[in-house]
Formats: sequence, C-alpha cells, structure tokens
Amino acid sequence: QVQLVESGGGLVQAGGSLILSCAASGRTFSDYTMGWFRQAPGKEREFVGSISWSDGTTTYANSVKGRFTISRNYAKNTVYLQMNSLKPEDTAVYYCAARHVSTNWLRGSWGQGTQVTVSS
Repeated sequence: QVQLVESGGGLVQAGGSLILSCAASGRTFSDYTMGWFRQAPGKEREFVGSISWSDGTTTYANSVKGRFTISRNYAKNTVYLQMNSLKPEDTAVYYCAARHVSTNWLRGSWGQGTQVTVSS
C-alpha cells in the first residue's frame, strides 16, 4: 500500500521560499508519476506539477512555472517541491500524490497535505 507523507509547510512572507517534501513508501515507484496539488479555501484542488519517477520529466501549471521546481531523490524515496518567489495566492494546503503511469490522479494515492501560508 502506497503511503505518502508531506512535510515542510509553514508561514512565509511574499517573495520568500519554501521546500516541501513527500516521503513515499509501500512499493517501488519506477512506474509511477508523482505530483503536487494544492487547494485554497473555497476553491477546488488544482494541479501544481508532476515528475516522472523513471526519467525525471516534469510538468508544471502555468501559474507556478518558473517559480516552482519538482525533483526526486531515489535513495530517500522522496519528492520535493521547491517554491520560490511565493505570492499570497500560493496560500493553500499542498498535497503529494502518486499514480501508476497507466491510471489517472483520481485513482492514485494521496498524502494528508501540508499548509502553506504566504503573507503579503
């Protein structure tokens, strides 16, 4: 069973940086895509970005492109979300997700989320 545990959230001023971590366990992830999503109060959960565990290919939402970077560490089975130039509108609960390459995010596994608050 896949388990995902996020950490690293917190309060930061606009223009600052944070690094979120997602520790994955329960299986090997060579055939998985790992993703980050976020949900702000009163809004739907939205895609932030993803990374292919096998070859490191990344994709990003337009709203974070150029500011956020996703990476992975094989040895630690951990995925990271480096967030720079943070804006108040980045405030949300951030979720890590994992899906097999043959399925969609709805059928994937999800972490419990970590709060990121950006003050103006």
